[in-house]
Amino acid sequence: MNILVTGGTGYIGSHTCVELLNSGHSVIIADNLSNSRIEVISRIKQITGRQIFFYQVDVTDEEAVNSIFSSNRIDGVIHFAGYKSVTESVIKPLEYYFNNIVSTMVLIKLCLNYKVNKFVFSSSATVYGENKVPFVEDMELLPPKNPYGHTKVINEKILTDVAKANPDFSVAILRYFNPIGAHESGLIGESPIGIPNNLMPYITQVAKGKLDKLKIYGNDYPTIDGTGVRDYIHVVDLAKGHVAALEKLKKGVNIYNLGTGKGTSVLQLVHAFEEANHIKIPYEFVARRPGDIAECYADVSRAKRELGWSAERDIIQMCKDAWRFEKNNS
Repeated sequence: MNILVTGGTGYIGSHTCVELLNSGHSVIIADNLSNSRIEVISRIKQITGRQIFFYQVDVTDEEAVNSIFSSNRIDGVIHFAGYKSVTESVIKPLEYYFNNIVSTMVLIKLCLNYKVNKFVFSSSATVYGENKVPFVEDMELLPPKNPYGHTKVINEKILTDVAKANPDFSVAILRYFNPIGAHESGLIGESPIGIPNNLMPYITQVAKGKLDKLKIYGNDYPTIDGTGVRDYIHVVDLAKGHVAALEKLKKGVNIYNLGTGKGTSVLQLVHAFEEANHIKIPYEFVARRPGDIAECYADVSRAKRELGWSAERDIIQMCKDAWRFEKNNS
C-alpha cells in the first residue's frame, strides 16, 4: 500500500515509516519539521534501503495537503502530526486545539474526497483521565486533566462520527502509553527541539552532560515510591503495532491500547537506565506538573487477540537503545 504518514519525521512517525517500508509498503511523509529534523529522511532511507517521498507542509493547510492527495495514489493515512506535550498544552491551549483538531479534520475531509478508506490515528492514554488502572479500551473515558488530552478525545469523537456516517471509512484509534528507546541502528530516536518534555530524552541529555540533573516532578504520588507510574513501551514495538493495525484494519472504528501492560515508576526507570548503561543520573525532586496523573498503564489483551501484536522489548533494552542514539547524535 501507499501510505501517507503525517508527522513522519518525528519520533514515533520515523520509526513507523521504517517498519512500513520493511513490511513492503511505500511511504509519503508530510511534516512541517516544527519538532523534527530533515536529516531523518536520509536516515530512514539508510536503514531500509528504500525510497520515500517527502513534503514539507503543515497539515492544517488544506490546500497544501490537497496537492499531496491529488499528486499521489494514497491507500491509507497514519496521522501523527500533532503537538504532544501535556505541560505545554496547559500553557498554550489554543495552539493545541487548533493544530491537533484542524489537522485531523483536514485529513478526514480529503480522505473522503479521494476515497481513501484506511485511517490510523495517533491517540493517547491521556484520554482515560484518572480511571482505575489498568486502562481498558471500552471503559468510560473520564475528562483528561489537560488540553492535550482533550484534543485526543475530540479527535476520537470526530473519527467515530465520520465512520458511522461513512460505512466504507475504516479507522484504527491507537492509544499510546509512553514510548521510549530508539532504533537499534542508533540512526533515529527521540531528538526534541529545546529542553525535552519527555522523561527519557531528559535522562539521556543528563547522562551526556547537556543538562546538569534530572528534575522529577513530584515524589508524593500514591505509588510504589511516590513518583509517577507509566507504561513504557519501546518505540519500535509501538511502530510495529501501527503496521499491524493498518494491515488488519476492519470496517468501522477499532480502538487498541499499545503498551506493555506493566507500570514502571520514574525512579525505577532512572535506576534501570543506570543499570543498563553504567551511568549515574543525578536528580532532584520538584513540584508536580499540572495535568499529570499518578498511574497509567494498559490492558493490552485486545491488541494481542485481534492484531496478533504484543510488545517484545523490555525496559533494559529501551534504556540501552535510547542511550546509543543519544551518544551517536549531538
